[in-house]
Amino acid sequence: MRVDEQKLKPVENGKYLISGPCSAETEAQLRDTVSKLLERRALSAIRAGVWKPRTRPGGFEGSGRPALEWLAQVQKDFNTPIAIEVGNAQHVEWALEAGIRVLWLGARTTVNPFYVQEIADALQGVDAAVMVKNPLHPDIGLWVGAIERVAKSGVTELLAIHRGFFSHDPQLYRNDPKWELAIELRRHLREIPIICDPSHIAGKRNLVGHVAQTAMDLQFDGLMIESHIDPSCALSDAEQQITPEVFHALIDGLILRSADAPSGETLINVSALREKIDSIDLEIILFIARRMKISDELGHEKKAKNMAIFQAERWMEILQSRTDWGSDQQLREEFIEELFSLIHKYSIHRQTEIMHRP
Repeated sequence: MRVDEQKLKPVENGKYLISGPCSAETEAQLRDTVSKLLERRALSAIRAGVWKPRTRPGGFEGSGRPALEWLAQVQKDFNTPIAIEVGNAQHVEWALEAGIRVLWLGARTTVNPFYVQEIADALQGVDAAVMVKNPLHPDIGLWVGAIERVAKSGVTELLAIHRGFFSHDPQLYRNDPKWELAIELRRHLREIPIICDPSHIAGKRNLVGHVAQTAMDLQFDGLMIESHIDPSCALSDAEQQITPEVFHALIDGLILRSADAPSGETLINVSALREKIDSIDLEIILFIARRMKISDELGHEKKAKNMAIFQAERWMEILQSRTDWGSDQQLREEFIEELFSLIHKYSIHRQTEIMHRP
């Protein structure tokens, strides 16, 4: 089958598998990397950046349009689709002219609906596969909206790429995975395959395998992993790229767990534990409902006594005491803070409604 007849498709254990260098730096670097990647296994696509948006000027910003010729020749010679990032309509036009039919929108593009719409307009009537990375910041609406804009252009082969989110807080990874947002995306767009980009989440090559395994444990539909023939010499994202040999070892070592319902004794045990969780969840909801009723009573009392809805000292006291109680039960501090911040948010909403009633 010729590459121009292929679709972006799963290649191994029902998973999409995409790899290649962060940037197409030279034709030799690209060809050597691809050769090593494909000598062991088939790939859904080879990834390679052509235009690399940098936060500040002066760094390597990709080889640009001339690299498209290298990519087109590699695609032909190795009979494997090439995937590149596009940031505007001109990029789309040049990519299509070069015969490249797998495109992705980066995080810096997804964040802006104007950019997304420009690209979507350029894709009208085009037979191409398009992958949409999550936006830089954790906004599920922007992610869903970008995919919907591309879908409205007539593109039917759509995938989402989870590459983590920018965070000011110091953490282990380059980008915060916020796995829950990828799970939330699946709830909104059930038919869209979601693949994980462990390279951009990890930021360090020694963490890529751990992130990839977590993605498989969460039933992601595939992986996009950056690979370079000599990562130490890479002109962009050198720290997160791995060699083709390490890539193959990583994929070989992944544990794939079944998403199917268990049977026999295991099913009985799982069902019994799920019933316990259901019962506890009902208790939690009933307790929260009781708490909200008391919060309503407190709102009426504050209104009658002309008290402000929010008292900072009381809120600090709640946070401290609840995190202390949670710590006694081996519950993580950030979990308790998130839980009670959400409860407090809706308590404030209800009391505000009470305060504004005539």
